[in-house]
Amino acid sequence: MLPSMTDSPANAPAWKTCLDVEGQNASHYLDYVNVHLLACIAQPPRHVLELGCNAGALGQELKKRHPGAKVVGIEAGRAAADVAATRLDQVICSRLEDVDLPGHGFQRGAFDLMIAADILEHLVNPWNVLVRMRPFLAPDAIVLASIPNVRNLGLLEQLAVHGRWDYAERGLLDVTHLRFFTLSGMRRMFEETGYRFEGQVPVVSQDMLELQRTAQGQAMVDITGGRLRLVGLTPAEVNELCAFQFIIRARSA
Repeated sequence: MLPSMTDSPANAPAWKTCLDVEGQNASHYLDYVNVHLLACIAQPPRHVLELGCNAGALGQELKKRHPGAKVVGIEAGRAAADVAATRLDQVICSRLEDVDLPGHGFQRGAFDLMIAADILEHLVNPWNVLVRMRPFLAPDAIVLASIPNVRNLGLLEQLAVHGRWDYAERGLLDVTHLRFFTLSGMRRMFEETGYRFEGQVPVVSQDMLELQRTAQGQAMVDITGGRLRLVGLTPAEVNELCAFQFIIRARSA
């Protein structure tokens, strides 16, 4: 689970501690493994393309769970890519916007699983990256992406009640995030770039689990907390408000 949306050093703004001169992502993500995404892999994959693989921790764990899988990672940071190269089958050090997959020996339809774990929100143009990657996916290939959800109750309270949108070291308002999505925006991004959206799995923090459970089975739900009041919500809306992240499942159309 990712840390709190406001987790940042007490005495320094996030932009001072988490952005280097090139504006690259902070080092605390390099060995992060999104276990929620890995749990969504239903069938053992054969050839995996991981976008923004960092130091290869997630791909390494995937290979442990699915020993027959070959994982190719793309990573822009040289130091992280060098570490990932010791863990994955192949690593291409390149920006996702510029990567030349044919130049590295990959043909159309090469991959049956593509993973975008906590990366699309860091890109200037994630839509274009999804379009560029699609030809290299096999017919009916699976795409799994983990994306922060800004239609989050805690974030809405900070914005609506306290007037705060404070960038942090990590979490929903990670200072390196460039794009922000609700669930409907995530779905639209995949559909507009030529993918078939198949569903989502909410990732819910511990402090929201009880609210999520309470809403299930009810026709309408009201949420009142302090000065924030939301009325007439469906259980699906409550589910979205409780999620800090969604694991998106799509398919190459």
